[in-house]
Amino acid sequence: MSDEWFKRWEEGRIGFHRTQVHPALVRYWPELQVPPTSGVLVPLCGKSLDMRWLAKQGYPVLGIELASQAIEQFLADGEGEISRYRHNSFDVSRQGSVELWCGDIFHFHIREAARVGAFYDRAALVALPEAARQRYAFHLAQLLPPGAKGLVVGLTRPAGDAGGPPYSVSHAEMEQLFAPNFRLEHLSDGAEEPGSGFREHVWSLVRRGPQQRAF
Repeated sequence: MSDEWFKRWEEGRIGFHRTQVHPALVRYWPELQVPPTSGVLVPLCGKSLDMRWLAKQGYPVLGIELASQAIEQFLADGEGEISRYRHNSFDVSRQGSVELWCGDIFHFHIREAARVGAFYDRAALVALPEAARQRYAFHLAQLLPPGAKGLVVGLTRPAGDAGGPPYSVSHAEMEQLFAPNFRLEHLSDGAEEPGSGFREHVWSLVRRGPQQRAF
């Protein structure tokens, strides 16, 4: 997955990047009632404008991204002083209340996530092949404290189209991946995108506590 991801950024094949804030974030995030001091984890964040929106709502944002090109483009498009440092295997850049960690999310551990109390995933789950999605769902659960809330945007492709990324993630797979450690609520299905046939589906998740695991 990483080689393909780097190649896409190097060649500018980033059709997944939205030039506007995702409407589902604007619509549903306020309903989560996430405390404004909670850090928001954004896995495989790219250069998403959604991070700027979250920061403007008063949230500290922690984005994780493999491609340094994405991070540098995000910083170049922003305003304000940039600070940088190295932490274990990550190169970390900070601009305002957005902190970007360049590296593999599977190398990001709970000790680095102490400030995280919420999450937003519009591009991580659907960027991962099927074999990695179970690992990702479990890893995300390990990073989040009980009660942490977030939004996940999934995507389905037309019948018979098994390509990717982005990969198709069905409603049933969402339940299978996240129900053991999260309470899920299906919020909406988007309209079919002209030309591609993709259809997004939006979910709210709440991290279960130690006594709330579902089996």
